[in-house]
Amino acid sequence: MPEVENISGGYGLLKTNIFLSNIGKPAENARVEIISPETDTVIQESFTDIQGQLQPVILSAPPIENSLNYGQPRPFNQYDMRVSLDGYENAFIQNIQIYPDTTSIQNVSLVRNFENIDIPYPTLWGNFPPKIPEAEIKRLPTNNLVVLPETVIPEFIVVHAGVPSDRSAPNYTLTFKDYIKNVASSEIYASWPREALKANILAILSFTLSRVYTEWYRSKGYDFTITSSTAYDQAFFYGRNIFQEISDIVDEIFTLYISRPDINQPLFTQYCDGVRVVREGWLSQWGSKALAEQGYSAIQILKRYYGYDIILKEAKRVSGIPLSFSGVLSNGSRGEPVRTIQRQLNRISNNYPLINKLAVDGIYGPKTAQSVRTFQEVFDLPVTGVVNFPTWYRISDIFNAVNSL
Repeated sequence: MPEVENISGGYGLLKTNIFLSNIGKPAENARVEIISPETDTVIQESFTDIQGQLQPVILSAPPIENSLNYGQPRPFNQYDMRVSLDGYENAFIQNIQIYPDTTSIQNVSLVRNFENIDIPYPTLWGNFPPKIPEAEIKRLPTNNLVVLPETVIPEFIVVHAGVPSDRSAPNYTLTFKDYIKNVASSEIYASWPREALKANILAILSFTLSRVYTEWYRSKGYDFTITSSTAYDQAFFYGRNIFQEISDIVDEIFTLYISRPDINQPLFTQYCDGVRVVREGWLSQWGSKALAEQGYSAIQILKRYYGYDIILKEAKRVSGIPLSFSGVLSNGSRGEPVRTIQRQLNRISNNYPLINKLAVDGIYGPKTAQSVRTFQEVFDLPVTGVVNFPTWYRISDIFNAVNSL
């Protein structure tokens, strides 16, 4: 697609989280400049708070119709960001994407030798190789190369930033949920109806878990889980901004995948844009948006493309969670699960001091609820003060991260 200037027709929000990656703490008092790439002028300059965050910035975006109809002008505006902090090399992120009526989240981990990030267009707007067709049900090898007895959610995904045979391309290791959020933010428009987003995210989850379950690349001698090549796998762009609307859905459903009643493995759920590329039995991204606008639910959309016999299954365990989820915790809850949350929040508060310390008494009272709310605010979860599964998983995830430093 040709380069175009930013245009106004709506507004979106930009949230920023700056971290010191070498010690795992939020970067307080970092200077953040939001820059218009057309004029190279600073739109806003501010400094991060104790949580390494800024107040959300309101930025102009194109009209919402641009992202809801194929063939319209570019549906997002682009902005650059420069981050500076004493003792660290300046970080520069180009082409952060802002859609109308959405919230973009840009996370930046400052390191001594920061490599500038240039965010490519999403696949629906840019020019990327179409996917190479593969069977949706994989023939499993009989030589014990597949070591997983069941579908599990891995703690980490290793992404090869190129085609499988390109040994010069780097590998990136990140958490499973962060990978799914990155892919969904690269593949679809965050301003689409929620059920369309959910259907596409479920397809992305199943696609990924098929690669994990079959050890597709490792069984071929590679040292990664999946690639960023759209010909072989899914779009992934290291360091790109993600979207709150996508992030919230991933947090809710990341243990689900698409399968059929008579098989154990996740379906290899390929998809296409449905306009430039159309394939029978693949989810159409633009088609899913149209069906959602007609009132179809995510599972109804998926059945239209993958067959009416598909079902959603749930992975039985999540690698990396030290204690299985015992149910929603809220005011009045008592027992060992509450103590676990209190202990983990206390450890996390060493790195994120706005999370208040708690008495580890196993009683979920107002102070515990407030600590949970602060945690949810810092880590871009719905702020409820209630520990549901997404919050439980995220607390465990961050606890493991800071504990290993």
